Order: sequence, then C-alpha cells, then structure tokens
Amino acid sequence: MFEMIQSGDPVEHGSVVIAPLFPRRDPETDYLTLDQALPLGFLVTEVDAAGSVPELLATNPLDSPVLLYDGEELLGAKQNRILNITVLAAPKSATKIPVSCVEQGRWRTQSTTFHAAGHAAYPDLRRRKAERLSAEPLQRGAAQSAVWEEVAAKAGRHGVHSPTGAAADIYQSRNKELSRLRKAFPLVPGQSGAVLALGDDQVCLDYLSRPAAFARIYPKLLDGYLLDALEYQGKRASGERPGELVATISTLPSRSAPSAGLGVDLRLAGDGVVASGLAVGDELVQLSAFTSNGEGPQTSVARPSHRR
Repeated sequence: MFEMIQSGDPVEHGSVVIAPLFPRRDPETDYLTLDQALPLGFLVTEVDAAGSVPELLATNPLDSPVLLYDGEELLGAKQNRILNITVLAAPKSATKIPVSCVEQGRWRTQSTTFHAAGHAAYPDLRRRKAERLSAEPLQRGAAQSAVWEEVAAKAGRHGVHSPTGAAADIYQSRNKELSRLRKAFPLVPGQSGAVLALGDDQVCLDYLSRPAAFARIYPKLLDGYLLDALEYQGKRASGERPGELVATISTLPSRSAPSAGLGVDLRLAGDGVVASGLAVGDELVQLSAFTSNGEGPQTSVARPSHRR
C-alpha cells in the first residue's frame, strides 16, 4: 500500500525543501478532520473530573468517522496535549485516545473541552515521540518524558520562557517569522501529503488519503515544519531528499496492531527511518515518517544508489 504515494516537484526556499505528495488511487474511507467535526458537536475532554495525563476522551455524536492526526495539538482543559497516534473515531462512539502533555507546568482546568491548535507538533518532537512508541504505540505515558525534554530544549533554543512550559508559547513567540515563511509553500491542487527536508539529517513525511482532508491539516503541519526550519538557517537540504524518503518507505518491513479507533495502527522501522500510520482494509489512510538518528533503529536514509 505504500507504493500508492507519489512525490511531486520540491519547492526550495532558503534552507527549506518541501515536496508535495499525491495519491495514486482514489480514496475510499470517508472521514471528517478534527477542525470540521468540532463545530458539529464532536468533543475532546478529560477522561473524567480527575483527569489522566496520558489519555483523553473523544466523543463522536456524528454519523461520520473523525480523524485525529498524529501530533495535532489540543488546547485547554487541565493541560495542552498532542496526539500520540492517528485515531479514526467511529461514528456514535466514545473513544479513549493516547496523548502526551506539552504543557508541563499546568494541571488546572481552563475549559471543559479542548479546542484545536492552529499548529501541530514540530517534526523533531514527533520523531522523538515515534521512536519511544515504536514498540508499543498504545502504551500510556511511554513517550512523556521524551516529549517534556524536547519541548523544554526547544524553548531554550528559541529563547522562550513560558510560565507553564507550553509548546504553544514557542509558536506564538516566532509567529512573525513563521508568517513570512508560510507564503513560500502554498498547497498544490490535489496534494495529499508533504515531505520536508532540512540540512543533511532531517526529513519528515506526512500523508493523508484525502486531498481535501490534507488541505485542512497542512497549515498545522507547515507551522511545525517551519518552526524546525528556523534552526537550520544556512544549512541547505538537497532537493533529492524527499524522493529518497518516499522510495525508502516502500522497502521497509511493517507490522500492524489494533488501533485506538477504527482501522489498524501501522509501524515501520529500518534503513534510518521510523514511521507510523493508519490503514483501513487495504487503504493507507495516514502515514508519518521521520529520519531517525538517535533512538531509532539506524542512522541514515540510504540513497537509492547505495541500497542492496
């Protein structure tokens, strides 16, 4: 199913390279995105009055499944969280979803429900989370210490002091720079994913089966891409790197396990890549992949001419 993704021409601006991805087949699984569903009555709340840091409750009163994307940030309630995995919440259901906290210094109620942030977690953070969750993606709290460490380190590198250690405050502090960069990477008609390349070592891929759904997720992902890019000034990536990652993914062994919602959770690792996704039947609904050079299985994406 991973061969169903094809890469388009990369766009290069400064130190950033982003290539669009396109599907090779028409989508089958229907779903709403979080931003579509929330105004229609979809709710994300704490699991109960006491709350639980590593999981939340998604209540879907709608007739359609709702897709919550790996790394999407939820603001409010007792503390801000990010999605640990992609979850497809079934219609007319209540689903407990695994999350990680990205606001270490707050545990008090701001609101009864969560709202969606305008950004998703940045690739460095999502990669570290994926590495920690590779073996047991549904294990509650398994990635929490790594997430807190990375958010604190990111704030330090950007010179941001947040009273509650909120990742969202880092984005707010760099909004002017992000706004200038956003214009260089517009969505392409029919685009269903993106591959980011920074410097020699960081490549990140995101894919959704429905172009219309990806159009809603892309601005959030883009802000995460660009937040990382601010640390790569002067370190230009090769325009070949996005295509190399796409080619590598199709060679990786994969395994599947029950997801938190509909479909199955996918895990891929090897050849310097850690990846996760969601499949429904034989359709790849979502995929995220990262070059892994720390806690992952190997150290680099093999270029096509070097593979055996």
